[in-house]
Amino acid sequence: MMETSKTIEDVYYYDTSLNRFIHGSVKIQNGIIAGVEETQNSGDCSRFLIPGFINTHSHIAMSRFRGRLDDVNLEKFLEKTFKLDSERTKDDIFHSTICGIYELLSNGITSFFDLYYDEDIIWDACNKMDIRSFLSWNTLDREITTQKGDPVDNAESFIREYNGKSSIIYPSIGIQGVYVASLDTMRAANNVSKKFDTVLHMHLSETRKEVYEFLDKTGKRPVEFLSDNDLLSKRLNAAHCVWLNDHEIKALGKNEVNVSWNSESNLKLGTGGFPPVPELMNNGVNITIGTDSNGSNNSLNILETAKTGTISIKNGRWDAGILNATDVFRMLTVNGGRASHIPYLGEIKIGAPADFNIIDGNHFSLQSSDPDVMINQIVYSMNPAAITDTVINGKYIKKDGKMNLDIENNYRESLRFLKAAFKV
Repeated sequence: MMETSKTIEDVYYYDTSLNRFIHGSVKIQNGIIAGVEETQNSGDCSRFLIPGFINTHSHIAMSRFRGRLDDVNLEKFLEKTFKLDSERTKDDIFHSTICGIYELLSNGITSFFDLYYDEDIIWDACNKMDIRSFLSWNTLDREITTQKGDPVDNAESFIREYNGKSSIIYPSIGIQGVYVASLDTMRAANNVSKKFDTVLHMHLSETRKEVYEFLDKTGKRPVEFLSDNDLLSKRLNAAHCVWLNDHEIKALGKNEVNVSWNSESNLKLGTGGFPPVPELMNNGVNITIGTDSNGSNNSLNILETAKTGTISIKNGRWDAGILNATDVFRMLTVNGGRASHIPYLGEIKIGAPADFNIIDGNHFSLQSSDPDVMINQIVYSMNPAAITDTVINGKYIKKDGKMNLDIENNYRESLRFLKAAFKV
């Protein structure tokens, strides 16, 4: 049961408005941060309270596919994925999701965005694991889908049935990509998103092949095409966005699109190049971080993903200062909250959802109680094992280094099922 009121004292909490740590206390009440108070540090405080990490692109039910889709390019990856997807059962999807969520929680991820079909099954798993979730039912053209019925109708039915059913799980709609969705399908999905005021989650400009095949087919690049058809908006959570030109970057910024940067997935699939992150930031695009799936990344360690992406951009641009640790930390937290449209999600301030992690500064990957360098260490060196406590909606998911017993038991049960059924 959620604790209705609790005060966490003697911590450095990260003030996202001031971009610095402040020693004090944080009060949580009914799932909300009800108070923050600065106090004098009278001892050797080594606990740091930060917003929970927000993973803005995943396919969480693909947890079971880890190690089964490696060392192939994206086209072969998708071919193998579509085959595996067509053979899945409800139990498989449910238990794979439970195991994936356990990994998210173990990495300090308190919210995640998902793009898949059968999101009603995934909703049940999220509800059981008490994680804040943004679940987008994937849509594509009816004649090529493995879903029963029309994917857009399926998505709308999902939203209608599950909207408001949970205070922390939000149903929405997605689009697989321009390579399998016609203009009519994309317009229909966008209309559903507008009608219910939900996130619209899609893959966009992930590979050069995708971009140039679409250009040959339509005479326009994908982002340009979406812009010309009024399909760009602040509701859009666009994953990848690797292959963009200057005109497209400006269009994304003008329309307040959220871009989910999935560095490790892109690198592992050999998509070539890197998203133009500095240019996107300079044009007002809200950059967030996504891990993608265990099929393409093989890990849901979002800190590893953020570090890999950051140092890749630094190296590729021959400029170590082109991105800084604070920029990246905000991508992991505040920016992810902006993409969700949940007020103050990803922040530590009065009125924000009580979703946060507590870090042990004495952990071997940090070895510091200095608040002036802690953000740098979180981004560049921290092992997720340094997180001692994880709280979602005011409820302890992990405390004193141990996962909530219900969460632990759910994971063990699902792991046993998958091992028996699939020899994972």
